[in-house]
Amino acid sequence: MTEPTQATRTAHDSLGDLSIPAEAYYGAQTARAIENFPISGLRLPHAFVRAQAIIKWAAANAHRDLGAIDPAKASAICAAAEEVIAGKHNEWFLVDVYQAGAGTSQNMNVNEVIASRAAELLGGERGDTKLVHPNDDVNQSQSTNDTIHVAMQIAGVEQLAHQLNPALAKLESALHAKAEEFAHIVKSGRTHLQDAVPLRLGDEFGAWAENIRRHRRWLEQAAANLLDIGLGGNAVGTGINTPPGFAQTAVRYVAEFTGLSFRIADNPFTFNQNPDEVVLVSGVLRNLALALQRIANDLRLLSSGPRTGLAEVELPAVQPGSSIMPGKVNPVMAEMLNMVAYQVQGCDTTVAQAGGGGQLELNVMMPVMAANFLHSIAILVNACDVFADKCVRGITANEARCHQYAEHTLSLATALNVELGYEAAASIVKHALAHDLSLREAGRALGIDEAAMASALDTDVISQVVPRTQAQAAGAAGARQAAGAAGAAGAAGAVQASETAPAANNSLPSRGAATARTYGQRPQGSSD
Repeated sequence: MTEPTQATRTAHDSLGDLSIPAEAYYGAQTARAIENFPISGLRLPHAFVRAQAIIKWAAANAHRDLGAIDPAKASAICAAAEEVIAGKHNEWFLVDVYQAGAGTSQNMNVNEVIASRAAELLGGERGDTKLVHPNDDVNQSQSTNDTIHVAMQIAGVEQLAHQLNPALAKLESALHAKAEEFAHIVKSGRTHLQDAVPLRLGDEFGAWAENIRRHRRWLEQAAANLLDIGLGGNAVGTGINTPPGFAQTAVRYVAEFTGLSFRIADNPFTFNQNPDEVVLVSGVLRNLALALQRIANDLRLLSSGPRTGLAEVELPAVQPGSSIMPGKVNPVMAEMLNMVAYQVQGCDTTVAQAGGGGQLELNVMMPVMAANFLHSIAILVNACDVFADKCVRGITANEARCHQYAEHTLSLATALNVELGYEAAASIVKHALAHDLSLREAGRALGIDEAAMASALDTDVISQVVPRTQAQAAGAAGARQAAGAAGAAGAAGAVQASETAPAANNSLPSRGAATARTYGQRPQGSSD
C-alpha cells in the first residue's frame, strides 16, 4: 500500500531552498538543524523555550516603544510569543540538545516559529517571511550569543523561585513536623558507625530540616546573580544594530512579564564571554544534592531491618520490594532520592566543564549547559516533592527499639566521667564488654554506688541539649524554678516551652516561599 504523500512547502535561508512539511511552523534553519543533529532525541525543556519567547516578547515591545518596528508587526510578534510561552506550539521545537554551538539553531527555531505564527495573525500564510521575518523582525537587536545565555538565566530563576523553592519548603516543613513528633524519643547516637551518647530522634530530624533551610537560603543567595542579564549586548557585547536604550527597555519588559527583578548586567562583554552565573548556581544545586543524599542514606540506615538492622524508624510501604522475597519492603523513596542526587552531581560536572569551555568573546557550549542546569532543577523539584509526600510524612518511630539502644549503648559511660573520672568509667565499659553486661550491671559487679550510676545514666537527662549561652541557661533555670513543685518532669516541660530554652527538638524558623519579585533579590546596598 502506498503511503500518502505529505504536503510540503518551500522554505528559504541564506544557503538556499529546501522542502519542509507544509504544516510546520519552523523554517529552513530549523529543518537543517533537525537533519544535521540527529544525536540524542533530547530537546531543551519548555521552561527554556518559554524563556526564549519572553525575550522575543520583550524585544518586540521595546522596539515598538523606541519606534524601531511597525506597531502592528510588534503586536503580532508579541501575540505569537505569548502562545509559545503558554506551550501552544511545543511540538515545533525539534532541535536536539547537542546542536550548533552557542545555540544558533535553537534561537532560530524560536524565531521561525514565532515569525510564522505572527504572519498568520497578520492575515498571511504560515512561513510567509515577507510579512514577518525571523531574523530581521523577531530576532531584531538580538544575537544567539546574548539571548541563549539570557534564556538560561530567566528559565533558571523562574524554576528556582516557583518550583524548587516551594518543593524544598515542603520537605523542610515535613522534616520539622517529624522533629516535633519525635522530640520525646531518646535513642543512641552513632559516630563512625559505632555507638555514641544518646540524643533525641527529634533532634536528628530537626538537623535535617535545618540543613534544608540553609541550602534554600544559599540557593536564593546564589540565584540573585541570575537576575543580571546582558540582553542587548548582541553578538559580542557592543550592542551592534540595537537602537539606543534597547537594553534597558527590553530588560524592563522581561522583569515586568516574569515578576522577577531582572536588571542589566554591569558589563555586557563579561556577560557574553562567561556564563559563570549558571556555573555558580549549578554548584549550589550540587551541594543541595549532597545534603539530600545524606538524608536519604541516614534514613536507609535508620530503617534497615526489620529484624536484622537498626529498625529505629519505619518508612512508608509504597510498593513491594522484591520480585522473589515475599513481604519484603525496601526504602524505595530514599533510593530514588539518592539516584537523583547522583544525577545532579553529573549534570553539574557537565555545566562546570562547559562553563570553562569559552574562547575569546563567547562560550559556545550553552545549549548543553542549559539542558543539564534545567534538568537538575526539574528532577530536584519532583524528587523533593515526592520524597516529602510519600516518605517523610509517613515515617513512624519504633520507640521501644530506640529506647533499648539508648539504654544499652556503652557510650553512656561518657556521662560517668564527671562522677567517676575517665579511667574508672573505662574500666566499667571493659567489664561490660567482657561479660556481656549493661553498664549498670557492670557497675554493680564492680561495686559502684547504684544510685550514683542510675543518676548519671539517666538517658532522658543525658539526651537533653545543654544551654549554649548564658541567656539560655538563665531562662532554663528560671523555668525550672517556676515549675517548682511540679517536679522534674514538669520542669523539663517548662524548659521545652520557654522561649529561651535550648534549641533542641526545636522550633525551626520557617522561611516561607519567597514572592516572585523578591526571590533571589540582593538586600539594598549589597554588592557581589
